[in-house]
Amino acid sequence: MKFEKIVAERADKTIYRDGDKIIKVFAADKRKSDVLNEALNQARVEEAGVMIPKICDVTRLDDGRWAIVMDHIEGKTLAELMDENPAQTDKYLGTFVDLQLKMHEKKVPLLNKLKDKMARKINETELSATVRYELNVRLESMPKHTKLGHGAFNPSNIIITAKGDAYIIDWAHATQGNASADAARTYLLFCLGGKQELAEKYLKLFCKKSDTAKQYVLKWLPIVAASQSVKGKPEERELLYKWIDVVEYE
Repeated sequence: MKFEKIVAERADKTIYRDGDKIIKVFAADKRKSDVLNEALNQARVEEAGVMIPKICDVTRLDDGRWAIVMDHIEGKTLAELMDENPAQTDKYLGTFVDLQLKMHEKKVPLLNKLKDKMARKINETELSATVRYELNVRLESMPKHTKLGHGAFNPSNIIITAKGDAYIIDWAHATQGNASADAARTYLLFCLGGKQELAEKYLKLFCKKSDTAKQYVLKWLPIVAASQSVKGKPEERELLYKWIDVVEYE
C-alpha cells in the first residue's frame, strides 16, 4: 500500500488513495473495537443492497495503526456539486432526500439499535442528572422502528459518479431505528455547518416526501443534540445545548 496521495484528513483518521483503492488510516489511539465495528457496519450495509464502496481489507500497519481498505469511487461529493452549481441546489437536495428515504427502506437487523446508542450517549454527557433523566424519558417514549439509519447523512458523504450513480460513504455511526432520528441528525449537521436556510429546506422536503410531521422530527432534536455534544467540537457546544434546552419538563 502507498500512502502518498491524501484525500482527506480528520482528527482521528487520514484517508489516502492508492490506485483504485481508498485506505482509511485511523489515529494510533483509535480503539480496535471501533475500527472493527465500522468495518462490520459497512459489510452488513453492503449485504443489504445499499450502494457503498466495498471493503477489501482490514489491516494493522507496521506502526500499529489500524486501516480499512475499500474500493475508490470516482466522482464528486454532493456537497461539492452544490457548491459548484448553487442554482441547482434544490435539485440536488431532492436527490439527497430521495437517497435517504431509499436507505431508510432497508433492514439490517444485526446493526446496533439506535435507542441503545442514544441512551448510552446521553449518559456520557456533562448534562445534569435532571436533564439526562428527561432526555431518557423522551427517548423511551419514541416509537421503536428498525429502519437503516446512517447517523451522519450529509452531502459530503454522498459521491455522485459521472454516470449519475450515488454511493453513500462513512458508515461508522450506522444503526437500526427510527428514520426521523436520522433526519433530525441531518438537520442538526446542516445547522452546525452554518447552513440554516438549507437545513430548513431539507427538513421541509424530508417531511413532505416521507409524509412525516415536522414536529415529530424536531422532537428528536434534543436527543441527537445531546448525543452530538459528547463528541462535538467545543465551539459547537453552546449551539447544541440550546437545542437540548427545549426539553419539556412535566
